Amino acid sequence: MEQSQSAGHNPLAVSIHGEQEYVSALYGHLDAERAHVRDAFLRAQRNGAGGHGALMDREASVDEQARRLTRLEAVEEGLCFGRVDLRGDGRSPGERLYIGRIGLRDGDREVALVDWRAPAARPFYSATPSAPDGLARRRHLYTRRRTVVGLDDEVFDLEGLSEDDRQGLVGEAALMASLRAGRTGRMHDIVATIQSEQDRVIRSSLQGALVVQGGPGTGKTVAALHRAAFLLYTHRDLLERRGVLVVGPNPVFLRYIGQVLPSLGETDVVMTTLGGLYPGVRAEGAEGHRTAAVKGSLRMATLVEAAVRERQRVPEGGLYITASGTDLFVSEDTCRSVRDRARELGVKHNAARTFFVSEMLTALAQDQHDVLEHSIREAEEAAAWDGAFAGVPEMEDPDAPLWTDEDLQSARETLWEEPEVHRALGALWPDLSPEALIGELLSDGDRLAAAAREAERLSPADALSGEDLDALLRPEGSPWTVGDVPLLDEAAELLGDDGSVRRARQREEARRRAEAERYAQGVLEVTGLSEQRTADGDLVVDANTLFERNRYDGPERTTAERAAEDRTWAYGHVIVDEAQELSEMAWRTVMRRIPTRSLTVVGDVAQTGSAAGASSWSSMLERHVGGGLHEERLLVNYRTPAAIMEVAAAVLKEVAPDQEPPESVREGDEPPRAVRVAPGEWEERLPSLARQEVRTVQTAEGGEHGDPEGVAGRVAVIVPDARHGAVAALLPEAESQASPEVLDAPVAVLTCAQAKGLEFDSVVVAAPDEILDQSPQGGRDLYVAITRATRRLTVLHEAGLPTMLAGLDGA
Repeated sequence: MEQSQSAGHNPLAVSIHGEQEYVSALYGHLDAERAHVRDAFLRAQRNGAGGHGALMDREASVDEQARRLTRLEAVEEGLCFGRVDLRGDGRSPGERLYIGRIGLRDGDREVALVDWRAPAARPFYSATPSAPDGLARRRHLYTRRRTVVGLDDEVFDLEGLSEDDRQGLVGEAALMASLRAGRTGRMHDIVATIQSEQDRVIRSSLQGALVVQGGPGTGKTVAALHRAAFLLYTHRDLLERRGVLVVGPNPVFLRYIGQVLPSLGETDVVMTTLGGLYPGVRAEGAEGHRTAAVKGSLRMATLVEAAVRERQRVPEGGLYITASGTDLFVSEDTCRSVRDRARELGVKHNAARTFFVSEMLTALAQDQHDVLEHSIREAEEAAAWDGAFAGVPEMEDPDAPLWTDEDLQSARETLWEEPEVHRALGALWPDLSPEALIGELLSDGDRLAAAAREAERLSPADALSGEDLDALLRPEGSPWTVGDVPLLDEAAELLGDDGSVRRARQREEARRRAEAERYAQGVLEVTGLSEQRTADGDLVVDANTLFERNRYDGPERTTAERAAEDRTWAYGHVIVDEAQELSEMAWRTVMRRIPTRSLTVVGDVAQTGSAAGASSWSSMLERHVGGGLHEERLLVNYRTPAAIMEVAAAVLKEVAPDQEPPESVREGDEPPRAVRVAPGEWEERLPSLARQEVRTVQTAEGGEHGDPEGVAGRVAVIVPDARHGAVAALLPEAESQASPEVLDAPVAVLTCAQAKGLEFDSVVVAAPDEILDQSPQGGRDLYVAITRATRRLTVLHEAGLPTMLAGLDGA
């Protein structure tokens, strides 16, 4: 009895009870909306009557209702996460708004829940004690499934609250509560805890290129994803039609962030790596430092152009060919003139090939004509000399040509059917695919050298050295690498196509249509409808009309599906994460997909690990966006404990002294430590240490409002590239492949590049001296490795520690 009475006067219990009633009502509205949309979806599916137009309308309706239902299903968890109380006028309290993942209305069509992206919700994120933005209070609601389990109040104007509200104030900082939750292998949305500096990023204008520069743990990635959701909400008509593209560093990272946008109700987004930007190619392999630096340089654009031009050949001494038993010849000067005129057309290689082939066939046909005419003239002269034509009347114009234009055209067509002619003209101006051009260029030393000579002639400043060419050359049949994708894309831009595929598709469509119309005409004749006419004498229905009414090409594909298959698709907005890793050539590839230059560029130049990556944003982007570049800096680290960040800052000071480390908001419980291992003990100590870390993080206590299923706990062992295979063998139970499965494993063995963008409860960094020495960017790699930890950091070393790690416990 005493406990019940006590609970009745407990401010937290009373407040939770009141909020539970409102949240339950919101779920009731959500269930009603789902039922309404589900009924509309089923009705649309059943509506199959009518012709082609009706079928198209049905598919559009089914698609729209399916999208709405998907969004409604995605917001089940954490539907409502906060409320704001506006300041009153002194006599009555101000308006109260509840904030959630989507907007909902009650049975009277009044707003019951405000979408977090709506302007009315902005004070929930932007209000601070010094700039309360009209708020008296901000309240965070913690829910588990449909139950309210906790509250957190932030008061900006105590006088603006009623007496009951003042007595019911509860809670602690919402952000700190969320940070205590353990890693689960997936990035969670931060819709309930967006901070003011992140909110500026999220609500920035669609126009221009926004650079989000932020150090480790500043939430730049998740802020950019929320920005995508905000833009889709604000510019729905434009972006649903053109789509949003998210480019991430690797498939593991894409899976890591993959649930953020769906949890915010957005599914129409194409997510890919740079290696997946070229349809039909999935490139994941990496390259050595030297090769990456050469391939990423803008000089490669000139080399690819030169490789195309080098395939547009002029035969030395002219073209000699035998066709239909006749020896034909086109002079070198004529071949060069045809080639140069084809180049001057201003069209792409494969399209210009049509002109080149046509002109060369004309030249061959003309030579064939000349040969035949010469033979005929010689025969005539010989016959006249022998008196064979005695008494035959002379021709009116004995010098008139013996061939007409029709004869010349017929000769061209006949010549084109000759395999020898096909081969000869194909060798001079081949029909090329990007894959063939780049594959042969990189695996054939003679072709590479010839292209390099042509590139130097085109632009001496872009000349490649012998060492550069050696770095590019590789064995024939080598798999595609990420660095190849920009080259393939560049080649596709230069090569184009000759229209044959499109024409073949059109011919096939015309054939199928004619066949369908013939079938429709047969139906009309069998049914007698072909004779029925209106009062004006017109047919009631003809074969074409019947065909169109019943034509069905299958369900309409989504914007994301169509965009992912089309290399030339122009997106409405592009987000590039870990953007500091993109080379100059990679940026050319990205920019082709966003002609409006509406971009969100996310990264940290202090973490650049690629030899071809960014040293500054302006050097990479200004050539593409000019004055449309705007930078937002995130300076607060929400992930990395201060003690670990202090060690990381010492590394950063050595390797990138011009960069400022972010400031951590939490201290952490465990000091980062160094563990020295004798060379002979490595095989024993590393596995036992990794397994101990797994047990530690999986048995640790979670925060009050953390993961409702308990802290899952993830450990990463981050190693030098050269040691990856050996360490993976020591931990057979660990996931060591660069695949999404590393997110589900209790322990993963990763290189620094593979770990980029991810986070783990505990990190073991092995052999830091070897990480430093593995490339000119080794110091930045070490900085990345250290800052993957959210709770615990251990540095395992054999030799003495680098001086920059002197701040480790036990160093």
